[in-house]
Order: sequence, then structure tokens, then C-alpha cells
Amino acid sequence: MNAGLAGKTIIEKYCKVQTEVDIASEFRYRNPLIDDKTLVIFISQSGETADTIAALKLSKEKGAKTIAISNVIGSSITREADYTIYTHAGPEIAVASTKAYTSQVVLIAILAIYFAKILENKEDLEEIKALSQDILNLPSKLEEILKDTKQIKRFAKKVYTEKDLFFLGRGIDYTAALEASLKLKEISYIHSEAYAAGELKHGPIALIENGVTVVAIMTDEKLVEKTISNVQEVITRGAKTLIITNQDLGELQFDNVVNIPKTNSLISPILSIVPLQLFAYYISKEKGLDVDKPRNLAKSVTVE
Repeated sequence: MNAGLAGKTIIEKYCKVQTEVDIASEFRYRNPLIDDKTLVIFISQSGETADTIAALKLSKEKGAKTIAISNVIGSSITREADYTIYTHAGPEIAVASTKAYTSQVVLIAILAIYFAKILENKEDLEEIKALSQDILNLPSKLEEILKDTKQIKRFAKKVYTEKDLFFLGRGIDYTAALEASLKLKEISYIHSEAYAAGELKHGPIALIENGVTVVAIMTDEKLVEKTISNVQEVITRGAKTLIITNQDLGELQFDNVVNIPKTNSLISPILSIVPLQLFAYYISKEKGLDVDKPRNLAKSVTVE
């Protein structure tokens, strides 16, 4: 779902098609408004996820066209769908998927580019070309992030005993915050929540107190100023902060800032999530947990 949320932004911008993102386990129980003019995309690392397969079958019954995005060739979901696109991410050994997420976001972005070209959306042609190039440049930028992870490791050592963490982001950064929060829950067993940063004042700020940790993602230049304002709000209430950014923060001083390479903001979650996956990993290691086999989780959810 988190990969779908990132993809929604790209599809709506360049294809001009209204896009909804549903949790598969809820999809069948809300009488979804789909018909033969609807395309439904099903995202499943294993291709055996029971609720996703059930949602696919319902969509086909209603006449919708279906595309499966999966990492496993010949899996159930790929046999059921009208069309299949494989992520080709290689075997995902760990239960808590990491490369599955990044490859899914890349694939949806590529799919959106192809759709936009077919739709001949000339006004965005130059932007689409630039986005394509940015996608090709992602591997080298990911390598750059992975070369130096000391700062993330140090911060993880500071906070690994905490019981609650918060993740903030605006726009597409919020979708990355959701995924980061999920990883932390899955492998460190620390309770965490992700909030759209602009929603803080609508209630969640009541949870911010002295010593609590807040992680903020800032990669969209149009929204960075507003997110900075939200971060300053939590700092004044005593929060420790970790900022993941590729923006110039000017003369502002924050205690823990991890700089990542710049890229098109629409695909920024592919880069911003990596230091936060590592953050969850280092916390889990500090706690002496089995990172690859978190408790109560299975690689494939085969029951609803």
C-alpha cells in the first residue's frame, strides 16, 4: 500500500487519471466503485497474498482490467491477473521487505511514464524525460547513501531503548514516513506512528513531550519550509530530531541531519527510505533481535 501511495502521486501528475489506493484486506468490504473502464493494479512481493488475490478476483468479476506487480515469477497473483509486471528484485530473504518496496515504487514510476507517453501528454514531455533520467541515476545515488551510514548508526544507538517514535513528512515524503514507521515496528518492536506533518496541530502534537524522538523527511522544495516549521514546533516541546533531506536548510541548525542525493521529488522515497531502513536495522541489532526473522510475521500472508 505504501508503494501504491507513492505511485499514486506520479500517475496523477503525469497521466491526469484519478487514482485511489486501497488496503487489499479492506477493498472487498466497501463495495468498490469499479467497472470495465477501471484499471486495478495489485502489488504483492510474494504474489501469494490472500487478501490481494481476493481483491483481484472481485475486480475481474466487475469487469476491470488487472495488472499484477510481483517479485515471484509464476505466483498465484500473476496467474490470475490480465497482465503482470515483475520487479525482478531477486530473492527477498528477510521477512520485512526492503528492496521489494523500492523496486515497486520504481516500477510504478516507469509504468506511469509509459502511460503518459501513450496519452501523448505533451505539456509534461520535458519533465517526463528528466524523470526517466533520474530513475536511471538512482543506483549510483543509492550507492552514495550506503557508503557512509555512521551518522544513522550513532543516532540508532542513542534511541534504541525508546518505546515510541514519530515520523513526519508532507506530500510524497509522508508516504515514505509511513513505510519507515512500518519497518521500525516490524523489526525493532518499537511503537511508531507516521503523520502528515501538517496534521500535527490537529491532535498528534499532544503526544510530543520532552525527550521523544521525531524523524522528519524533507525532499520536496515546495514543502520543505512548512515541514521545517513543524520540526521547530516539536523541538520547542523537547523532542530529539533526525532529519533526512536533500534540501538546503540554510542557516538553520538541527542536531542530526542526514543528507541524501537530490532527485526528482516524485521518486525521492526510493532514496529517503534507505537511511530509515538502516535506522530500523541498527536499532534492531542494538536490541539483540533477529532482524531477518521478526516475531509473529510470515513472509507471505496466506489467510485473510
